[in-house]
Amino acid sequence: MGVRSVTVRRHLVFQCFLFLILLLLQEARADHQVLYNAKGLRSRKQVNSSTCNLFQGKWVFDSSYPFYDPSNCPFIDPEFDCQKYGRPDKQYLKYRWLPDACDFPRFDGLDFLRRWRGKKIMFVGDSLSLNQWESLVCMIHQSAPNSQSSLIRKDGLNTVTFDEYAVSVSLYRTPYLVDIVRESVGRVLKLDSIQAGDTWKQMDMLIFNTWHWWLHKGSSQGWDYMREGTKLYKDMDRLTAFSKALNTWASWVDLNVDPTKTKVFFQGISPTHYQGKEWNSQSKNCYGELEPLNGSTYPAGTPEAAAILNQVLSKMRKPAYLLDITTLSQLRKDGHPSAYGEDPKGMDCSHWCLPGLPDTWNQLLYAALVMGT
Repeated sequence: MGVRSVTVRRHLVFQCFLFLILLLLQEARADHQVLYNAKGLRSRKQVNSSTCNLFQGKWVFDSSYPFYDPSNCPFIDPEFDCQKYGRPDKQYLKYRWLPDACDFPRFDGLDFLRRWRGKKIMFVGDSLSLNQWESLVCMIHQSAPNSQSSLIRKDGLNTVTFDEYAVSVSLYRTPYLVDIVRESVGRVLKLDSIQAGDTWKQMDMLIFNTWHWWLHKGSSQGWDYMREGTKLYKDMDRLTAFSKALNTWASWVDLNVDPTKTKVFFQGISPTHYQGKEWNSQSKNCYGELEPLNGSTYPAGTPEAAAILNQVLSKMRKPAYLLDITTLSQLRKDGHPSAYGEDPKGMDCSHWCLPGLPDTWNQLLYAALVMGT
């Protein structure tokens, strides 16, 4: 009887142990679903399949937007603060991007800080990178308004640090990604050289961007000559030059980035709206545009630069995730500062109001991170 009693007790203990294990597994699965399946979101492989493209969709009105009040964010430059400089309408603030075949989690700044605690994040590129950087730090600041933060601007490098979480979000200004050096002939754009990348190597996340400045000519051009190897050029086809520089960047990433430590993103090609005929309008430019285009396609089609970018990314050995924001941004002819920026005589149909479209770029960045790119 004593042996049988001990056997029964052992059997009961074993059953209790199995029950506890099953319970813990169910809780872990529930936690996983809360984290990755928010609002019906599935795994990265499923979301990026042909049936669920985050970048294919339409703009819908959403009264809960925007993410933040610009007057409460200390990081917005005057050139992007359209409300401060008198833009009379506010409807452009109220649109949410809705993919055709899936949804994605709303940006959660506290979750972002927890995920990236102790990490360094850097945007690398031109003033469109500045646009996205300021958007992200404003979105985080809105989620953690009581968390102490600091801003340091030094030698082309701007860094906001959220001290409680030891998360730094930096901007490194380099409009072409490749080097500009001073030679006897003047400023030379070196299409095959990136010497400024040492600072980038220290980052845990890199978000690159270039294109905006490649079309500039005359006094707004940032160089006097181009160089490739020993050959010096007064100019060349800008798409060709852009392609050469992107391949130099891709080689730098392949050679210098450790994917187990650093995530690499490319912002995609941000469009301009200086010609109303591109969206079948009589408008001269973006001034006075009040709402997005309906539908999910842009009449003028995709810019050639986007095709070049996709071609370069497809040949890279190291993973680089494309934030394919081109088409969804083309639909937002209403999102630019136009005449409501720091320069009262200017017409800016290149950059974007904050709050505004770059907040969606960052929401898609956050979704990509949550889904485990």
